[in-house]
Amino acid sequence: MDLSTAMETAMAGIPLSVDDALSLTAFTTDDLCDAADAIRRRYTGDTIHTCSIVNARSGRCSEDCKWCAQSRYHTTGINEYEYIPESDMLAAYDHSNGLGVQRFALVTSGRRVPPAHMERFCSMLKEAAKHGNMKLCASMGLLDEKQLQQLKEAGVTRYHCNLETSPAYFPKLCSTHTQADKLETIAAARRVGMEVCVGGIIGMGEGMRERLELAEAARNCGADALPLNVLTPIPGTPLGNTPLLSEEEIVRTVALMRFVIPKLTIHFAGGRSRLSRSSTVRMLRGGANGAMVGNLLTTAGNVPEQDFELFADAGYSI
Repeated sequence: MDLSTAMETAMAGIPLSVDDALSLTAFTTDDLCDAADAIRRRYTGDTIHTCSIVNARSGRCSEDCKWCAQSRYHTTGINEYEYIPESDMLAAYDHSNGLGVQRFALVTSGRRVPPAHMERFCSMLKEAAKHGNMKLCASMGLLDEKQLQQLKEAGVTRYHCNLETSPAYFPKLCSTHTQADKLETIAAARRVGMEVCVGGIIGMGEGMRERLELAEAARNCGADALPLNVLTPIPGTPLGNTPLLSEEEIVRTVALMRFVIPKLTIHFAGGRSRLSRSSTVRMLRGGANGAMVGNLLTTAGNVPEQDFELFADAGYSI
């Protein structure tokens, strides 16, 4: 498929197939980014979508995800705790709210939140809602419909559950749960009336096809947004020595994903801090239209104030 036809197709609201998107890899990065930027402007305009997270339960996770510092299968030396003090959570909320961040999420390690902890986290979320006007999100594992309804009643409007990678590649990275488990949680969140945020990680040994299949799977399960993380290899995990993706490969991945998911928000999340300013701007003018600001789960993020300056320089309204 030629690039002009691909752009016209996506701008008409028709997502490209993975094979058609892969056929565009022959084009230059600048050409891909310019076309992806036109598609992005058509559907999402020039408003940047921002979110921040707080690690509400750290470590001790029963799952064996090969990339994750919080798995009990890996020795990484992270700080572990059952739940964040409410005062710390509210301080993080107030800081993000003061910056004008749009969404704030509680994220917990583990397969799912135990019932006793769910009550505590719901109480925290209700208290946070009194402090500002950020929309509340949650990422708490493989929850059932009853638990998701509890979160909704506590004020959560969007649930986050990553598919992580393509359906075919996922079993190479995790054996303790499946993408089918994740898809059931995503479907349950939609049934209770939540939006869903479904993304993953690139740079885990997969190829471009697997990345585009991730985007396709997110679209097919009804995702509203796709948060895209770039692997930060963490010593002590099985992927600790994984070679880093080049900046150009990351930028091209975002641009090609835009053809597969023309209407979704693409948030650039973990791993963004290692990219140069020029590559980040190229990505923001090449398909991406959202970003996670502030610190991440077990790694430091970008300085939020500098992020907002960069967003403005890239032509986004804040």
